[in-house]
Amino acid sequence: MGVSDLVRAELDRHPWDALRCGCGETAEHVPMMFEVIIEAETPRDMIGYTLDDHLELGTNLVEASVPAVSVILAALAGELSSMARRHFLITLWRMVSGESCDSEVSLGRTRLGDECRTRCREGLWVVGQVGLTGGADDAETAADIFELVDPDEARSVFYQSLLRRRMKAKTKRRPVI
Repeated sequence: MGVSDLVRAELDRHPWDALRCGCGETAEHVPMMFEVIIEAETPRDMIGYTLDDHLELGTNLVEASVPAVSVILAALAGELSSMARRHFLITLWRMVSGESCDSEVSLGRTRLGDECRTRCREGLWVVGQVGLTGGADDAETAADIFELVDPDEARSVFYQSLLRRRMKAKTKRRPVI
């Protein structure tokens, strides 16, 4: 799979070299990591190229987390391997459930979690689509994201229920004949 024009536009839109990364450097290497993950054909191709500890440290967020939400949503809107889709969805879930790390708080960036959740709301339909069309794990993660992000409680409850029913239906085993 190649990097889509939409992902490329979202990557180009942000000054990664001016943003703090979870690894302690600037985030100028983050676009390359997105590209490797999108283009990876096997888990081996991704060795050393995950977003873990760059965009989030567990659920502790850094400055680069906020623009990365838009890149992840752009990637999820396109064609991805199941491996890349899963990595991006889990990273997105961590970011929308997170809060600013201590070093960001000391620099006055106290609302990174809120900023990530706001950005995610802009592409919440993409999350729903991935949950409805992906595997059981994708449906569960998408339901969790809806719970954390959607301010419309009735819609959130509806989609959480729908996604969790899909998850259960996808995990049921058929009897062996």
